[in-house]
Amino acid sequence: MQMQVLDFTVRSNEALNDHNHLIKVAPARNEILPEMHPGQFVQILVDNSPHVFLRRPISINFVDKEKNEIWLLVQKVGEGTEKICSIPAGGIINLISPLGNSFTLPERNGRYLLVGGGVGTAPMLFLGKRMNEVGIEPDFLLGGRSAEDILQRADFERYGSLYCTTEDGSLGETGFVTHHSVLKEKKYDFIYTCGPRPMMVAVAKYAHEHGVGCEVSLENLMACGFGACLCCVEKTVRGNICTCTEGPVFNIKELFW
Repeated sequence: MQMQVLDFTVRSNEALNDHNHLIKVAPARNEILPEMHPGQFVQILVDNSPHVFLRRPISINFVDKEKNEIWLLVQKVGEGTEKICSIPAGGIINLISPLGNSFTLPERNGRYLLVGGGVGTAPMLFLGKRMNEVGIEPDFLLGGRSAEDILQRADFERYGSLYCTTEDGSLGETGFVTHHSVLKEKKYDFIYTCGPRPMMVAVAKYAHEHGVGCEVSLENLMACGFGACLCCVEKTVRGNICTCTEGPVFNIKELFW
């Protein structure tokens, strides 16, 4: 798959809440975007920072081919992502993309559940869009601490049925995603998930106990994105492998969860 290092123009930078921004970017010189798939990520260069030397990995939230545009959902968790979230519309941002592997798209119609927690909801939107393109309407199950943490709800509702859980009960059902009643009411053919590791482990456990296939997108620390620094190594049935090159998407059968 073709990987590119390109400057992008920030078309818009919208604060979705106090700690998450939706940044839409397009190639600065009108280059055509390479083919991208749900689950892949980009590495963003953090300019003009004396303390941040490494790029920041960010999941591809959405690709709009008609506008030649990538959406990036960025959570402010430190100086690097703070700098990225401060780039105004019209600013320039440098990306290496696309990186990593992708979710496996279904080959037949059926019932599919896409589970996201926190900023881990990001790749679920792009995956839902791709499923729609092959005639599949999935269910989305999104979790957060409160209603303000459930992002892009209107966008998700364009591609499937949306279910939510919040820890404080401010939206949807109270509790964690694995507590939602939809898991008791419906039988799924496959589950895809991304979010905090404890959440993904719980979803993987549910899938295993119910005989349902499942893929997870790991959020291990990725410093280089090329498998050189070994920061993101994950223990699998194939041995210790780099999440950035062999992942970030893994079938749960490969993991020691």
